[in-house]
Amino acid sequence: MLIVPTGDIVRRCKGNPILTVRDVPFRCGDICNATAVRLDGHYVMLLTIQALEGYSQIYKARSTDGYTFDIDSEPLIAPSTELPYSDYNQMGVLDPRITPLDDYFYITYDSLGRHGYRLALARTKDFDTIERLGFVSQPDTKAGALFPRKFNGRYARLERPWNGGSIWISFSDDLVYWGWTKVLLTPRGGFWDSSRVGAATPPVLVEEGWLFLYYGIKDTSAGPLFRLGAAILDEHDPGTVLYRTNFPILSPREEYERIGDVPNLVFSCGAICEPNGELKIYYGAANSCICVGTTRVDHILHACHESDKEY
Repeated sequence: MLIVPTGDIVRRCKGNPILTVRDVPFRCGDICNATAVRLDGHYVMLLTIQALEGYSQIYKARSTDGYTFDIDSEPLIAPSTELPYSDYNQMGVLDPRITPLDDYFYITYDSLGRHGYRLALARTKDFDTIERLGFVSQPDTKAGALFPRKFNGRYARLERPWNGGSIWISFSDDLVYWGWTKVLLTPRGGFWDSSRVGAATPPVLVEEGWLFLYYGIKDTSAGPLFRLGAAILDEHDPGTVLYRTNFPILSPREEYERIGDVPNLVFSCGAICEPNGELKIYYGAANSCICVGTTRVDHILHACHESDKEY
């Protein structure tokens, strides 16, 4: 019988937070929201760092064990002064998500300017140099995450338009123009994710289908409460939700998750499936530090199965 831990099924690393402003090799405003992948025997993290001037940039960090990271002193992706980027990224680039696809690592990230959010896309093979591929969304869309596989010859992604607070799925022939769009996951009244939802980690293929983590927000009298849940999509028809957790797998409980620039927040942009079935989840806490939580894929699958299918 599978025994699932009580409470949050994600276990916090004893060394949390693993990165704070004290670990940044230069003066900065704050750090938040990270993703990570394995590459050539080590771990590469991309994280958002806020400059003292207030805009955000994406930096690379490396680790041999997935817990202790060294941050580069120069950004990997910074706001560009060249058109068309300069019109849409004055306030920064943030919240990267990494997907291995077609012999590249594709990076989706949010671009924030005076006109709102847009999704942008870049790719790399080594995380030393990147190729910007441009903007790939309509205005006020964020939380984009690519699937690592094509469906009937088309790329697929998850995204969260600002209006409606739901997760949508879209498809593309060329990674530039997107369509065939439909609502995938919506907020649920009375649940922990009653106000807004958005894709957290890019989908990964497991035995049950496409597993991804998502963030759910519930507005309370003390402000929004950000937590993490999970969902499974059909392997061949990713527009079909098979399972969805009725309870969070990680909630802000520790002081570093409850006190910061955005209190009561845990927010992930990436997770790594280890060969032994462990899932390392990299998450920002209170928009002020980076943490790691671990669980097992089968624990998340069990949590999805025991939740009601009515959503």
